[in-house]
Amino acid sequence: MKQFLRILFEGAAQAWQQLLANKLRSFLSLLGVSIGIFCIIGVKSSVNSLEDNIRGSMAKLGNDVIYIEKFSWGEDPGKNFWKWMRRPNFTYQEFETLKEELELAEQVGFWQFLGSKTVKWQSSSVENAFFLGITEDCYDLFHIEFDGEGRYFSASEYQSGADVCILGAVIAEGLFGPGIDPLDKDINVGGRKLRIIGVTKKSGKELLKPFNFDNGVLVSYNLARRGFGVRNNGSGHGPQTSIQVKAKPGVDLEELKDEITGVLRGERRIRPREESNFALNTLSIISGLFDKLFGTMNVAGMFIGGFALLVGMFSVANIMFVSVRERTNIIGIKMALGAKRWFILLEILIEAVVLCIFGGLLGLLLIWMVTAAISAAIDFDIHLSLSNAVWGILTSAAVGIVSGLIPASQASRMDPVEAIRK
Repeated sequence: MKQFLRILFEGAAQAWQQLLANKLRSFLSLLGVSIGIFCIIGVKSSVNSLEDNIRGSMAKLGNDVIYIEKFSWGEDPGKNFWKWMRRPNFTYQEFETLKEELELAEQVGFWQFLGSKTVKWQSSSVENAFFLGITEDCYDLFHIEFDGEGRYFSASEYQSGADVCILGAVIAEGLFGPGIDPLDKDINVGGRKLRIIGVTKKSGKELLKPFNFDNGVLVSYNLARRGFGVRNNGSGHGPQTSIQVKAKPGVDLEELKDEITGVLRGERRIRPREESNFALNTLSIISGLFDKLFGTMNVAGMFIGGFALLVGMFSVANIMFVSVRERTNIIGIKMALGAKRWFILLEILIEAVVLCIFGGLLGLLLIWMVTAAISAAIDFDIHLSLSNAVWGILTSAAVGIVSGLIPASQASRMDPVEAIRK
């Protein structure tokens, strides 16, 4: 162990001497390694940051929730768009049937788009605020979070269709501005007064925002039917609707899908040989699509960085050939004094590895600086993770081993007498 540590120390010392004695040559030679690590780890860090952001957003959809839509998330929309558009929208009656008959479901939610309207408070107004009529279970299914002391509809408010609403964060800012608490204020929507019982938290920095209510107003579905003239006959040209079903703990989603399919096909009176006119979507569909995308991006980054690393590998190999030639007599003296061939081989290899690690560290420093600058400029978190940094260092070490293998092998096979004479 002591001997190995000695070799490691001497190899590192010789690599440091190479860097100090030939600064420009060493810098240019290691630049290829730095650029290669910058490309590979830079792309990997960007993809990982993007993946973390998107998967964090998708987690809000829920792994145990089935989204019943006209459109399938896993099919090509270009080929099937008009087929999907001809499908009927979902009705409140179908929602009630599913809620009553599904035995494997823990929660069933229904929402309906009510159009865009102008919202007023005193002299302030916000145009084109979208309105959604939602059912009781949507609170959990949408993962609604409130800013301050806000709350969801109470059971009595929902059942009676009370004139209360939940404002999106952007709508609240536009109406009230800073310093005014929107809670318990009355807004005017087409001549109807609605009391504000909550304001949703503003959406974060997520690129994918599955439940973004910033520019919306949420009302109970019973209020939507009573006060907004909701009409839904199930035609394909009616207002947009959707149903979400959350499985009970421990229930397999495929079993729940089968149960939903049976109930909904029966409700719509679809014949056994006819194709279902609805789609059952789960988070796994989107996750699979993103897995392919992120995998392709990582391969592209490795392919681009691989060329730079290849150039850096030859550059470091050139340094090591020069280093071996300059120290030929020293190597001969060491071998004459009893140094084993593996000792010389390992010493040269360690020197090459240390040089490449220096180049890799420079590349990682550049990545850290660039990611910090980009994160500050576009308000999006791109970070260099510890695992990517370690992976970059290990890649640099592997490049050092490959690039130093031939020079080290030649040095270890030298004849001591011939080497001393040179």
